[in-house]
Amino acid sequence: MGRVIAVVNQKGGVGKTTTAVNLTAALHELGARVLLVDFDPQANASSGMGVGRTGAATTYDLVINQVPAQSILVHTDYGDVLPASSALAGAAVELIQLPEREHCLRSALTPIVGEYDYVFIDCPPSLELLTLNGLCAADQILIPVQCEYYALEGLSDLMTTMRAVKRRLNPRLSIFGVLLTMFDGRTNFSNQVAQEVRKHFPGKVYATAIPRNVRLAEAPSYGQPVTAYDRHSRGAEAYRAVAAEILGRV
Repeated sequence: MGRVIAVVNQKGGVGKTTTAVNLTAALHELGARVLLVDFDPQANASSGMGVGRTGAATTYDLVINQVPAQSILVHTDYGDVLPASSALAGAAVELIQLPEREHCLRSALTPIVGEYDYVFIDCPPSLELLTLNGLCAADQILIPVQCEYYALEGLSDLMTTMRAVKRRLNPRLSIFGVLLTMFDGRTNFSNQVAQEVRKHFPGKVYATAIPRNVRLAEAPSYGQPVTAYDRHSRGAEAYRAVAAEILGRV
């Protein structure tokens, strides 16, 4: 059975989608069977994997119209994708009326999870019903944390939500890892934030931190993970190193 990992942080701009896309690609490159589930209405993970807006069924149809995951699946050179669209924004409202509303995504993914080693769910930057579905579908969560001021702000809310989900809805949920992003080792500040995060999450923070890197910012506009856009860039090497850490831990 594949390991289902929700990539989550309710703060925007922390590298959540960048992490989901590039870890999918890096693990795929290392031979793992990987699926990326885009569950964010912005659909940036889909475009970052080279999946455009085609009018085909998306994760909105997966959870609202019960369209089978297998028929939505898109195969790319960087791993498989269940793409999203802006229609997913309406799903947050429509899910409220459904029975077992927190478990719709989990039920929809169950038939295909066993075909993969890793399933990453790119959740929206919030703690509403779409993210709650991601947390209920996941075995574990991966938290990208930006190495900047207020980095830890909001993490207490995320941990409170995670504990509530674990207690009431998904008892198997745990922390897969914490990833430091936008790290600049030349500054004392980045190092202080990294030290603080490691203190709050002992044993959960990856040794590799993702640096600030122009290539990481450019890659999505070309519809490619950075590992394909510039495989020798610092960003690509960092995500490969994190992927190797993940395989080593497991």
